[in-house]
Amino acid sequence: MSTMRTTGTTARTGRPYSRFWRLISVIVLVPLLSVLIRSKREGRENVPGKGRVIFAANHLSYLDWASDALFLRACGRYPTFTIKAPAFKVTGIGVSLRKTGQLPVHRGRADAVLVLGEAEKRLAEGAAVIFYPEGTATRDPRPWPMAGKTGAARLALATGVPVIPVAHWGTHDILSYGAKKPRLFPRKTMRTVSGRPVDLSRWAGQQNSAKALRAATGAIMAEVTALVGQLRGETSPAVPYGPWNRVSSAGSAASDEPAASPVSGGRPENLADSVRCTDSEPLISHGPGSQ
Repeated sequence: MSTMRTTGTTARTGRPYSRFWRLISVIVLVPLLSVLIRSKREGRENVPGKGRVIFAANHLSYLDWASDALFLRACGRYPTFTIKAPAFKVTGIGVSLRKTGQLPVHRGRADAVLVLGEAEKRLAEGAAVIFYPEGTATRDPRPWPMAGKTGAARLALATGVPVIPVAHWGTHDILSYGAKKPRLFPRKTMRTVSGRPVDLSRWAGQQNSAKALRAATGAIMAEVTALVGQLRGETSPAVPYGPWNRVSSAGSAASDEPAASPVSGGRPENLADSVRCTDSEPLISHGPGSQ
């Protein structure tokens, strides 16, 4: 068995993960999760069987990773998640995360840039990297996806790697935001769907442009939100819940006065125009469980 650092490659093989640990994770977790939770999947034809690819998913629960991992395994891919760094310090869990090649994300812009560089290396090796652009479980009371952070878009524009939107629904019924224990019985269903690659061609190579990053992130989140609407059988909101829009899709206000949109000086006109991008904002999500 190879030894492994938190980031970088294994000492003996040069791989950023242990094949043995990945095999063990598949043998143990896939059957266990399949027994405990019913899964329904759509859009498997949109997932490439090999080669570098970025997945952007909505964030509902600590359990989102399970839905997305089962979906990608059914598509023949092994997922590389961007996960908040404290999870790597948890006894037992941290070892498995490092050995299977997951990416730790620290809270802070400099650390976010570092993990984007590490993700770029993994993509160059043909990895399937999953981002949760919202950065935390959605706070929309219904709950629809919120506005996204720009890390996934930045990486896609810099590398030309396709971004596949992914949506899941039902993980919050099993483990809701803030809950300590999962509700496994009666057995519940997680539904997952993927869409076609998001067309980011008009912003290719513009990863240093704040305007391009806002627009590209908006396009990604618009596709993710539309897929959530497909799973729910509902029309998705035109504007996501975010710092400038504290009125949820349910119509209740979280504050008396919504902040102005940094895009246009007022409220954004649509979902694709409503993504924030400032020098002080974190670039990427902090991964599953960053609630």
